[in-house]
Amino acid sequence: MPTIESMNPDIPLFARTGINLASAGLGAKPVSASDEFFAPVERMLADSEPIFIPDKFDDHGKWMDGWETRRRRGGGHDHAIIKLAAPGRLLGFDVDTRHFTGNYAPACRIEAASTKEITEDTLWAEILPHQPLGPSAQHYFRCQSFESWTHLRLHIYPDGGVARLRAYGVPELDATGDGQEIDLAAALNGGRILAMSDAHFGDYRRLLAPGRGINMGEGWETRRRREPGYDWMVIALGARGFIDGLRVDTAHFKGNFPDRCSLQAADLQSFGDGLTQALVTDSMFWKTVLPEVKLGPDAIHDFREELQDLGPVTHIRFNIFPDGGVSRLRVLGRPAGPAL
Repeated sequence: MPTIESMNPDIPLFARTGINLASAGLGAKPVSASDEFFAPVERMLADSEPIFIPDKFDDHGKWMDGWETRRRRGGGHDHAIIKLAAPGRLLGFDVDTRHFTGNYAPACRIEAASTKEITEDTLWAEILPHQPLGPSAQHYFRCQSFESWTHLRLHIYPDGGVARLRAYGVPELDATGDGQEIDLAAALNGGRILAMSDAHFGDYRRLLAPGRGINMGEGWETRRRREPGYDWMVIALGARGFIDGLRVDTAHFKGNFPDRCSLQAADLQSFGDGLTQALVTDSMFWKTVLPEVKLGPDAIHDFREELQDLGPVTHIRFNIFPDGGVSRLRVLGRPAGPAL
């Protein structure tokens, strides 16, 4: 049973447990750039892994999957400003130059700002000093800043290309318990997937993303189960809260949607951020919020009257029977305390 901490052990923990706040799929957007001659900044924010198409060219030259500036001839360096998907504290970065071999950026530096709008008077703080970059590789850098930021300014020296910029962190959520209903499991509210039985198809991280899935690859889909049992996922909510509703969206899953689902939950205030196998084992015995209910193909399913009131909870276990795919999961409720 894969846990996020045990998956991809060669990748830093912050990149496995943090939420990519520079994700276009979560809402991050380019604000400006000094140059985008060969490839626009928006490609650098894509959620997909970078690709290389040998024979693809456009009017400006070789098509590259990322941000690429022209060759500088008059000194200086290039930079791009990005609005994060949500304000948040950053844990680390992945500056990815994959497929940029003779045209990669040799070095980078990152600044951050906390503001509603970027102006000439915006105050920038350096959160990643100059770092060397190499060709066609992922470069992981830990962030030592503990403040909350809304924008990043990526400097590359002097020019060149970056395939992907990922800024892993924890979104800022006002969980003061004012009674307003929110999606407690949303990635933009700090919801985090901790473990799952299987995630063979699709991108399971999109399960907690905003909007509806655009195709069957956007969501959590398990392989066809050939043995007894069922599939499940354990999620840490962005805030301790009361669950009032559950929305299960099987968009685009027509011949492979789960037959049924159920939800369990627990209040684990003292658990903290670390994940242990004991938590996964314990989740099998959590109290039931939603007993097994039927699901259908390519549809939004809302459950409210069927839910059991357990009081405030911090973690959920989402079960699907026996297997299949779910595009989006919403846990609608009221925060009861500070974010985890």
